[in-house]
Amino acid sequence: MDFQLTEEQNMLVQTVSTFVEKELLPYENEVEERGFVSPELAASIRSKALHAGLYAFNLPESAGGLGIDHVSQALIERELSKVSWAIHVNVARPSNILMACRDDQIKDYLMPCVRGEKSDCFALTEPGAGSDAAGITTRAREDGEEYVINGGKHFISHAGEADFAIVFAVTGVDNSSSRPRNQVTAFLVDKGTAGFECRRGPICVSNRGYEQYELFFDDCRVHKSKVLGEVGKGWDVANTWLTAGRVMVAANCVGQAQRAMDMAVQWAADRKQFGKAIGRNQGVSFKLADMATEIRAAELLTLHAAWKMDQGTMTDSDAGMAKLFASEMLGRVTDEAVQIFGGMGLMNETPVERLWRNARIERIWEGTSEIQRHIISKDLLRTQAQ
Repeated sequence: MDFQLTEEQNMLVQTVSTFVEKELLPYENEVEERGFVSPELAASIRSKALHAGLYAFNLPESAGGLGIDHVSQALIERELSKVSWAIHVNVARPSNILMACRDDQIKDYLMPCVRGEKSDCFALTEPGAGSDAAGITTRAREDGEEYVINGGKHFISHAGEADFAIVFAVTGVDNSSSRPRNQVTAFLVDKGTAGFECRRGPICVSNRGYEQYELFFDDCRVHKSKVLGEVGKGWDVANTWLTAGRVMVAANCVGQAQRAMDMAVQWAADRKQFGKAIGRNQGVSFKLADMATEIRAAELLTLHAAWKMDQGTMTDSDAGMAKLFASEMLGRVTDEAVQIFGGMGLMNETPVERLWRNARIERIWEGTSEIQRHIISKDLLRTQAQ
């Protein structure tokens, strides 16, 4: 077993770490206070990321991306996550789903996203279909050479800045089994299309400035050429992105936890009470030991899942375990960091409170902890039944 990173991976980590420190972190306080990222700042970050060769690093070279392995992608995500989502989202990673683009879709959607000229948003979740994604009610009715979309989506991240949405809608029913199931299709829907409206959604306590939106479709007509993938095969397209995305969420959690622990260690070494550094008290030092151990375990679990993805052997359960453990670990680590900082841990003057707030959403998006446990246990029981 070889746990060593390659020379190229070590250089990549250093490059991204330096980029985060110099080009992203200086703006975090400003974004936290204002609650949004200005168009000028977003454009500046995109330009610098393109110049640094970091833009679209998740896509293959054939599409103009960096073409790196999944372990390297996880390492990049780990470093980028040390600054808030509102900022590092502008070091854009176009949805892997766009690799399903064909013909004119490649030049109209995929390539502009790779070049930083356009951005996408992923529109699956609905008010009545969160964990139960199969319960979506948005419909797309075939009408000649077009589909007519009706319905709504919510909790759609970054939709306000996106140029188009990848929208999932029911286009039929599969009656081939004893239980009828909805057939879902993915569509590329441009902003400005008649019948498509995007509105600012509720303000989330996590990731200030990383805004959520609601999308509404009222007899929204899109040409058949806007179907992404095959009609009725939308889940095939979505699952390709969701499963891999869970590993990258796990990597994000590891990076956030590492930042929280580094600050807690520094505070424990500098802060003095009763005539000595608080880190010399076992009540604090043992917390740090547990935090470091959990972070190490989450990182190994995450990188192993990414490695299996590169080998073509990763299962849904592998991705679920990484996401489940890393996201729940982050919650524990940031909570302990606040405890070590004491009252200052809840003040805006330190980034600890924002890491604590931001950590909470990681157990919800990309599949809740309960959904991950369902996936893992289902796999275990299926194996036992064989």
